Amino acid sequence: MIGILVFPDFQLQDAAGPISVFEVAAHYAGVSPAIRILAATPGAVRSSSGVEVVANGFGSSRAISTLIVVGGANLPAEATCDRTLSYVRMMARRGVRVASVCTGAYVLAEAGLLDGRRATTHWWNTRDFISAYPKVKLEPDQIYVKDGNIWSSAGVTAGIDLALAMAAEDYGEEIAKDTARRLVVYHRRSGGQSQFSQLLELKAPGGRFGPLLAWAREHLDAPLTVEDLAEQAGMSSRHFTRAFVAETRSTPSKAIERLRIEVARQRVQSSGEAIERVAQLTGFRDPNRMRRAFIRAFGQTPQSLRRAARTS
Repeated sequence: MIGILVFPDFQLQDAAGPISVFEVAAHYAGVSPAIRILAATPGAVRSSSGVEVVANGFGSSRAISTLIVVGGANLPAEATCDRTLSYVRMMARRGVRVASVCTGAYVLAEAGLLDGRRATTHWWNTRDFISAYPKVKLEPDQIYVKDGNIWSSAGVTAGIDLALAMAAEDYGEEIAKDTARRLVVYHRRSGGQSQFSQLLELKAPGGRFGPLLAWAREHLDAPLTVEDLAEQAGMSSRHFTRAFVAETRSTPSKAIERLRIEVARQRVQSSGEAIERVAQLTGFRDPNRMRRAFIRAFGQTPQSLRRAARTS
């Protein structure tokens, strides 16, 4: 049974996305969907959109094998109250597969389940999350992360990606693919989360470092060291790094790598250029280095992304 843990003002899509995946996957597997909404206080729970769902209490969760904690823009006290945290810890100790969508990662982190583990959350919360939970190995570029029986996913629709991966684990890849087709979504989404969106925003005219990033994008075959970027921005290296991190929530080196990955992905998927040439033109130089960057960002190699693009 799948348990979906909600609280007042939860994000409806965080719950509805995984529910739809498990419903369709169960249909293809020839079994009845077994999904239960849970909350510390049973009864009607109002989402941030105003839509209400009816939740069961924690006492009705003995048969649950997967627990998914949803997120919300602002977590209420109930999301991290002692009762909720004790329940989440208990489920993890029982060997239940525990997961989070979006800011639901804060609940898992507060319960201590993410200490020393890899995890992700919505990109907007990266800096705050790292500051609040330094023991967590946050991977902000990932759509979802699995570390043992603890899973976490990025913002909102990433819950669908996480649920599809779980469906593949439960029912096999073919059912997961059929489920994705039925829902008209990617079976394996070819993209990291937020920071790509954030860099696109920074390239807008209003972004302080927009012109710099636009310049960097046109010179990806150059080294683009912090010193190079600071000189282009007309700032000292130290001041530039502080200002860049404060505005973009990313280090200059990470931002450049994301630009390289973004451009390399576009070239890999839309052209027939040799992978070695793409790596050279986008500043990775070594194809193996580009391959490792793709796996970190997308969970797939450049060759896999190219095959998927040609198939679609």
